[in-house]
This record gives sequence, structure tokens and C-alpha cells, in this order.
Amino acid sequence: MILDGDKDLTTTLARRGISRRAFLKFCAVVTGTLALPNTYIPRVAKALEQAALRPPVVWLEFQDCAGDSESFLRASRPTAGDVVLDVISLDYHETIMAAAGHLAEEAKQQTVETGGHIVVVEGSIPLKDDGVYCCIGGRTAVDLLEEATRNAAAVIAVGSCAAFGGLPKVGPNPTGAVSVMDLVDHIPVINLSGCPMNVANFTATVVHYLTFGEFPAVDKLNRPLFAHGQIIHNNCERR
Repeated sequence: MILDGDKDLTTTLARRGISRRAFLKFCAVVTGTLALPNTYIPRVAKALEQAALRPPVVWLEFQDCAGDSESFLRASRPTAGDVVLDVISLDYHETIMAAAGHLAEEAKQQTVETGGHIVVVEGSIPLKDDGVYCCIGGRTAVDLLEEATRNAAAVIAVGSCAAFGGLPKVGPNPTGAVSVMDLVDHIPVINLSGCPMNVANFTATVVHYLTFGEFPAVDKLNRPLFAHGQIIHNNCERR
């Protein structure tokens, strides 16, 4: 993570052995993922270099296998830790954060009360029997989701379980599992489905927000159009 007072991302990357060329290559990949022309590469790079714009992120895990977290952490060229975690402020992620117990919950509470953060949800949310099938710190997933999204800028549902209910929602659905968009309708919900999600799409979604100050356009299933606007079949020469 960027230390207090260290606001030069380029210096930070150089200290970790990542060259300016490698950083710009990453910006080019993200720009391409967003289906933007190459003329936007400098704008994307500028947005990433301005560390003051780092949005706080609260990453919640409910009925999940942590596969999306694993996928995110295993991203490379450059790694999620070298770039993405230096661009966003990952204030809460129970799987990888150093703090635990009350200290971890206090960190989340402070971010949630301040507002303007991004909520990342991994896993479906159970509703049956008052939500007792997924509790953290004695509180149900429904309660935690409502609290985290109250003052948030948006929710990014990562993986099929968070986006559409996934395996927990399959009949007979004993826990009454639902997706994020079944519960959240007051702020934008971006669905990055897949099992696990495509990490490039997650990174591109965050970078789009940093670059343009808004989240990417989505289809009727709340999936970003830059990733789901077309299908391979549309470009097949044998159609």
C-alpha cells in the first residue's frame, strides 16, 4: 500500500521494480479492456498516478468460496498488489487484512460512516430464517450489506454468486440465497459474473471510475458493456 505522504505512484512502482514502460503497458491493457481508443492511455495513466483519488473499498464475503479473492490476488503483469492496491484504499477485506476482530470491524465502520466508498461483494446473501445461515460478528449478511451500502458510491458484485445467486441459489435453495441486485437498488450495482470473475474486468471497472468519475455503462443484467456488449459469435466469419 502507499504510505502516508507518498503520493507519487511512479516512484512507488519504481521502488518495487516496475518500470514506467511496464506501468504504461498496464494502462494500455486496461484501456483496451474498456474498449477505448489508444488516445485515452495518457488519461488513464494520469488517473492512476493521482493517489489522492484512491477510493476506499470495503470488500465483503458472504456465501462464497473466496475464489474471486484468490483470482484477484493472483493477477499479474503487474500484480494486483503492485498497482490496484496502490490505486484503491482496501480498507476492509477479512481474508487478507492484518487486523482481526474488533479492530477489523472498527476499520470498516469508519469507512462506512465516512461514505463515498466502493463496496465489493463476494458471495450470495441468505434470507431464509432471518438470514442466520451467514453471520459475521453476530450480524447477518443482510444487515451488513445494508449498512455498507447506505452511503456507498456503488457496489461491485464479483463472481456468479454475488451477481446472480450462483450455486447457493440452486434449487431447493435451502438458505434462501439471493444476489446483490435483488437487495440493492439505491446505488449502482455492477455485476462482474464468472466463477471466478475476470480480474481484468474488475480492474477496468475501478480504473473507469478513477478516470471518468463514474462507473461504466451496463446491460440489462448490470454487466459492464465494455466486457459484455458483444459476443464472439457476432464476429465469427462462419456466421
